[in-house]
Amino acid sequence: MTPWLRRTPGPTHPRIEFGADYNPEQWTPDVWASDVALMREAGVTVATVGVFSWARLQPAPDRWEFGWLDEVLDLLHEGGIAVDLATATASPPPWMHHRHPEILPVDADGRTVGPGGRQHWRPTSPVFRRYALDLVRAMAHRYGEHPALAAWHVSNELGCHNVEDHSPDARIAFRDWLRERHGGDLDALNRAWGTSFWSQHHGDWEEIRTPGRVPAGTHPNPGQQLDFARFCSDALREHLRAEVAVLRELTPDVPVTTNFMVMNETRGMDYATWVPEIDIVSNDHYVVPGPHARDELSFSANLTGNLAGGAPWWLMEHSTSAVSWQEINRPKRPGEMHRDALTHLAHGADAICYFQWRQSAAGAEKFHSAMVPHTGPDSRMFRDVVALGDRLRGLAEVAGSRRVPARVAVLFDWPSWWAAEQPFTPSDRVRYKDEAAGWYRAFLDAGVRADVVPAGAELAGAALAGYDIVVAPMLHVVGPERAAELAAFVDAGGHLVTTWWSGIVDDHAHAVLGGYPGALRELLGIRVEEFAPLEPGGTVTLDDGSVADVWTEPVDVVDPSVEVLVRYTGGGTAVAAADLAGSPAVTRRPVGRGSASYVSTRLADRGPLLRRLLDAAGIVPELPGELAGRVELVRREGFRFLVNRGDAPVDLAPLGGIEALAGLRSDVLPGRGVTVLPDR
Repeated sequence: MTPWLRRTPGPTHPRIEFGADYNPEQWTPDVWASDVALMREAGVTVATVGVFSWARLQPAPDRWEFGWLDEVLDLLHEGGIAVDLATATASPPPWMHHRHPEILPVDADGRTVGPGGRQHWRPTSPVFRRYALDLVRAMAHRYGEHPALAAWHVSNELGCHNVEDHSPDARIAFRDWLRERHGGDLDALNRAWGTSFWSQHHGDWEEIRTPGRVPAGTHPNPGQQLDFARFCSDALREHLRAEVAVLRELTPDVPVTTNFMVMNETRGMDYATWVPEIDIVSNDHYVVPGPHARDELSFSANLTGNLAGGAPWWLMEHSTSAVSWQEINRPKRPGEMHRDALTHLAHGADAICYFQWRQSAAGAEKFHSAMVPHTGPDSRMFRDVVALGDRLRGLAEVAGSRRVPARVAVLFDWPSWWAAEQPFTPSDRVRYKDEAAGWYRAFLDAGVRADVVPAGAELAGAALAGYDIVVAPMLHVVGPERAAELAAFVDAGGHLVTTWWSGIVDDHAHAVLGGYPGALRELLGIRVEEFAPLEPGGTVTLDDGSVADVWTEPVDVVDPSVEVLVRYTGGGTAVAAADLAGSPAVTRRPVGRGSASYVSTRLADRGPLLRRLLDAAGIVPELPGELAGRVELVRREGFRFLVNRGDAPVDLAPLGGIEALAGLRSDVLPGRGVTVLPDR
């Protein structure tokens, strides 16, 4: 079994890894030794090296220059710092696009994407692939036995800037992918895409293109778009797989990772299908300011922990303070850097790392914060970094512990995200991630732990078997197998809650006929004939006192066992609010030993409904009422993490005696604070 990290030599006792991307090529060699000394002062244990160093390692097709990297790895090893060594394939050097412009991606308008940024390469380019794998082999041969090498880091943020490509290479690869997906049967593809509409029937595979720009006021084929989204994710995964294959052949004892981007609106990669390709799940996360930014961080860390199957994972990048790519880049407030890091730790991250170690003096990200800022080590930032390193050392016994599963799951499905927000639908205000995160936030508000569980390529009923409640918000794509798995979960005693815009299309983006919510209609015991989305600013009121917006539906109950939990009152500001008066808004149908509930609108406050659903499933909050909503509870085996969700101190006296492992020594959890307690 591949280890968490290869340390040769290194400590045998558990520890939380702490470090950053280190880019020594940006600095003269006289800085390197002082960097290692500062890393030791800060408690840094690991550094990611070489991410964007291809042009320095291979300055010409026939010339290699490894000497500087040899020196850097030797210095880090002498300083006791392990190395996560990048394959350096993230961005090709200028000589490559100069000699081979055919590696450059093409956008949806048919324009070639120019170099000068990063990731200016086609995932399906055979030319780029050949050069990239040559580099990977050279790196593996030279450094595979280096004592500093703890892990391989494949490329960097695959798909961050090149997830879609419409080049000739992409068209060829897309056709090959489609042949495999549809069994080489062009008629099957035509049926899957519904090409009888708008005279789109394909008579030859060569006619098929990627879904680029179409005339204004029209929309590419939805089935083609969904398949193209799957293909783009798979094409990037195939590049990952190709690099990993070389590394495993040449250095089988060194674990391999690549940094995912489970954060905010990054949606192009179905990471549930990528996990089997790597040894360690890693993630990059950056906070985007907003009213729910803290909870979005928790949501993403939770989802990453479940992609890792509850095992420890690696927070590869986040920021010590401000980033440089938002419209307004504000610094983090006091305590936020520690809170963000420890929230990731709570959700299973056994490595807490940043971009980057030393703030760049030049280049596009020179105003992005770092562990060592422009000011230097005599700064509040570096002192805060040192303090965090001290705290992580005090939490070493947490390392290796698994996340403790919750009784509630929020199901997350990338294909549903892609399909739910396609154009030419009843409302362009549909936001899949917002709905999923809204339910997660509601459980946080209720003081109830919930796992964000990736649906994956297949639901695999066993993944849901341990949960009492599964919320499947906006599960738009539901094929027959998934419908059967959800029905089996309910029949076995589980309680399913699904929402508007769920079950609407099958795996080919075909509407499931017979009434909405399509594939889930019989399980729910209801039928909807027509959607009733609301205009901007329009609201409706419900008879439990709550308010909803964005979407409504006139629901017909077709199974006599269905209980109407909440009805529309006919009130609100929406034009058609009165038309819904008395119509069911939320229903529940008992099935087997469980139940299936349906929420037909976007609730502004899910709290009242949530309490009824939790009571029905026999789930009570793990936090006392005084703390519910104010504090997030996360559990790892043997440990409880308490995260203050707000800026005001919280009195923890309702928990009883406080025996913090590190940091807090009183019954007060500071604003933006985190404490770790033994789990008893």
